[in-house]
Amino acid sequence: MSVLAQTATTSAGCPQPGPRVVQERGQREVFCGLTSIVWLHRKIQDAFFLVVGSRTCAHLIQSAAGVMIFAEPRFATAIIDERDLAGLADCNDELDRVVTRLLERRPDIRLLFLVGSCPSEVIKLDLARAAQRLSVRFTPAVRVLNYSGSGIETTFTEGEDACLAALVPTLPASDEASLLVVGALAEIVEEQMRRLFAAIGIAPVAFLPPRRAGQMPAVGPNTRLLLAQPFLAETARALEARGAQRIAAAFPFGVEGTTLWLQAAADACGADRRRLHDAIALPQERARRALAPHRAMLAGQRVFFFPDSQLELPLARFLARELGARLLEIGTPYLHRQHMAAELALLPDDVPIVEGQDVERQLDRCRAAAPDLTICGLGLANPLEAEGLATKWSIELLFSPTHGYEQAGDLAALFTRPLRRRALLRGA
Repeated sequence: MSVLAQTATTSAGCPQPGPRVVQERGQREVFCGLTSIVWLHRKIQDAFFLVVGSRTCAHLIQSAAGVMIFAEPRFATAIIDERDLAGLADCNDELDRVVTRLLERRPDIRLLFLVGSCPSEVIKLDLARAAQRLSVRFTPAVRVLNYSGSGIETTFTEGEDACLAALVPTLPASDEASLLVVGALAEIVEEQMRRLFAAIGIAPVAFLPPRRAGQMPAVGPNTRLLLAQPFLAETARALEARGAQRIAAAFPFGVEGTTLWLQAAADACGADRRRLHDAIALPQERARRALAPHRAMLAGQRVFFFPDSQLELPLARFLARELGARLLEIGTPYLHRQHMAAELALLPDDVPIVEGQDVERQLDRCRAAAPDLTICGLGLANPLEAEGLATKWSIELLFSPTHGYEQAGDLAALFTRPLRRRALLRGA
């Protein structure tokens, strides 16, 4: 193991109590940022994601999305072919032609993202300049933005971070006091959160990304920023540069995480604590009842996390504290200590946290530990299943509604399902 640090540290570099953090550098096994299009295209209903890439990029996204041949998704791939690579065609002219044809065919598009990929990065195609050129051409009907989903620059959930960060400069300015919830949430979860904030007495509340391109939230020095996803470091930095004030909080997974998240928002916005408790009492009770049967199955089970989505720390906290699981190792691609401070404080001191990855060494540790449940990416799941380990695809934790009280039981079920399947197979 290439160990660069073996103690938890503050941003100032001073040792602090908490789980042991180890940095590991080596070969990684993770999806690229293009994968995030699969949930983002369902969120902004009049946006379109045009990947400028290869056929491999197109196959990846279609496979991840499970799109049927007759579906009309809000994403596509502009294929870079041999003529482009050989310099026989002008890539910018070809891109303009593809975009023009797309917008003629889909007049409902109001926001177009040009998404960079490994091939477009390699041939140095300047998508930022292309987005500016096309935005001028098609304004005011369509705004064109760009971000990179390239595996060279981004991993899995960083695609959402790059996408939302690209939106921040376009947000209108406002000095009005407001709460901005940042991170793509399923529509049902967003509605539940809106009702809870209203019951608590927090208003106005906006969400980024919004459901439509014309509903972009305003931001300014009186904006309180509440992260719903733990992997939005660049988006948070961009919003803070525009004056927004981040609310430090655990993330809304499970009963405990959701309560701490709402409590932090209530305190920051000056809401009454008694009103908060009244608003969350019934949802808390429903969530605890939903968790009970899953706790009976997960209590004492040994769990190993491979790094993939950057959700690993809050999910590990949920498994350990609310479902009684034993944590063997928590791998995470990156560890933003300021954003994760509340989660780190809730994790057991004896669990190792590995930031980064050397996949072969981590596989050796996983095999030696023989966990009851392994959370990992698709590329590792099938081989580990063949070796007799029960696995959970980490990508499913992004595709499924998992935030908040009402989804706590569904989130727990994602972890118990592999154990039930293993029990059935052994019984057969």
